[in-house]
Amino acid sequence: MWKPTQTGPATPNTTPEPSRPLPPPPAPEPVNRAPVSAGDQATIGKGLFVKGEITGSESLFIDGKVEGSISLPGNRVTVGRNGQVAASVTAREIVILGKVRGNVSATDRVDIRAEGALTGDVAAARISIEDGAFFKGGIDIRKPDAKPAGAAAPEAPKPVQA
Repeated sequence: MWKPTQTGPATPNTTPEPSRPLPPPPAPEPVNRAPVSAGDQATIGKGLFVKGEITGSESLFIDGKVEGSISLPGNRVTVGRNGQVAASVTAREIVILGKVRGNVSATDRVDIRAEGALTGDVAAARISIEDGAFFKGGIDIRKPDAKPAGAAAPEAPKPVQA
């Protein structure tokens, strides 16, 4: 502080604070991924074991054990790193980071990540298997507008005789 009896400048000698770099902006959401809010995804945690049929209208993250069948058409099923599934799985999109034993059917895509393992047949429009992933089974690539296996194709109209 400056006192009248002192000699020197009347203003205190201040040095400006060095500027701090701004944190980087958040990465944009990938274009091909639909945003999923916390309320739109159910979770089966590590300590849970579910035996039976799972159906619903929201996405599901599985980090526990599931036996039976999972049917979530139009939604995503993600099997986490700790997840162990022994079930047939039907969904729009299936992402596997854990272990799945059973047939999977997706209207959009099946994604087996490097740490994932799938033993069973796959039916999907697209499939991705990363290096290091385990897969044993068959693959049926369907066009997005294709009917599920077992659905009969419509018969051609018979010619009318006059």
